[in-house]
Amino acid sequence: MEVRIGIKDSGREISLESPLDSKGVQAAIKQGMSDGTIELTDNKGKLFIVPASSVAFVEIGSEDSRRVGFIS
Repeated sequence: MEVRIGIKDSGREISLESPLDSKGVQAAIKQGMSDGTIELTDNKGKLFIVPASSVAFVEIGSEDSRRVGFIS
């Protein structure tokens, strides 16, 4: 699941591939917004911690991942 998090007062955003489904990502975002920090782990095990007060937006991609290249 592709997740993009926009950061306030910054032209940059955080983009990651999460092993969670859409509902799992939504739950993690909602929990993080109430706790003060959003914590998400990507498919490779990298942990992202974002202060909830810095979040401008969160975009959750579709269930289908885009694949590029050949599939054997």
